[in-house]
Amino acid sequence: MKHGGDLSLAIERFGGAAGDWLDLSTGINPHPYPIGQDLSAAAWTALPGRVAEEQLLSAARRAYAVPDHLGLVAAPGTQVLLSLLPMLLPDGACAIAAPTYQSHKAVWLREERELIELSSVYALPADAKIVVLVNPNNPDGQLIDVKSLLEIARILTERGGYLVLDEAFADVIPGASILPHLGGENVVVLRSFGKFFGLAGVRLGFLAGPHAIVEKLSARLESWSVSGPALEIGATALRDRDWQDATVRRLADEMADLTIALSEQQLSVFGGTPLYALAGLRDAKGLHEALARRHIWTRIFDYAPTWIRLGLPGSQENLQRLVDALSEARAELQQTGRRRRRER
Repeated sequence: MKHGGDLSLAIERFGGAAGDWLDLSTGINPHPYPIGQDLSAAAWTALPGRVAEEQLLSAARRAYAVPDHLGLVAAPGTQVLLSLLPMLLPDGACAIAAPTYQSHKAVWLREERELIELSSVYALPADAKIVVLVNPNNPDGQLIDVKSLLEIARILTERGGYLVLDEAFADVIPGASILPHLGGENVVVLRSFGKFFGLAGVRLGFLAGPHAIVEKLSARLESWSVSGPALEIGATALRDRDWQDATVRRLADEMADLTIALSEQQLSVFGGTPLYALAGLRDAKGLHEALARRHIWTRIFDYAPTWIRLGLPGSQENLQRLVDALSEARAELQQTGRRRRRER
């Protein structure tokens, strides 16, 4: 699975229609920010304007606590931003902590940059010029403390290098972001709008970093890179502090319920964030497929055959549906295992 969330693949293999499925394969908030009917007609009919972009960036700067000395740019999703970084940052080896979001590795290899896989972020290779970290990490949720991140950033700055931090899931963990603590270090930070606000289809992301990097990136993106609706929706949602605070609490409560439910079904939850749980079991692929036969879509990983990731169900009804499906799926797998042992 390259990414979670593509139900067309699930439907093609396991049948059903989109409305039949409970999609737990992504780390997207199942309670989206309410868009309502407040979008202006101009958002749809006019080319995106400078004032609307400035309003979005101002709201993002406050929401993400971006220091005044850093530049900030918006783009149609962080995927676009991370794909451009190898062309903007200095030459030299790039170290990426693994396992993590696979697109980071892919974009650096595509540009034929030397790549080093880090087994520990606390043991930086002497020849690494760029270090890419996802914090909190996807899929295991590992969180690196700000003090350690600043030390890594200072080491790389002294080498003339950069720390790249993907904070796609930082919204759900107060205090996780490095942004409020940055001084003159060479750090670029990616922030995703769609995951926390539950509006992945809006396609909106941000990069904060030194002005020289942001200016180069803005030139690459050129004019009208963010749509008019995304500009308005983003600015409104990012200014709504009350909704954000209430949502952080709600997601934490729902993840606690999901963790308990998974544990009761003998799934060992060992990682994740308030938007997804990472569990371990002997046959993750078998469980994934058994759940898919019941039209519940989860996320598995080629590099970790004992891992399965599940997003928030979004309601008590959906949580109970998952619990029932897990009970049935586990019984099915146990029966299959017994039959195979008899056949041997």
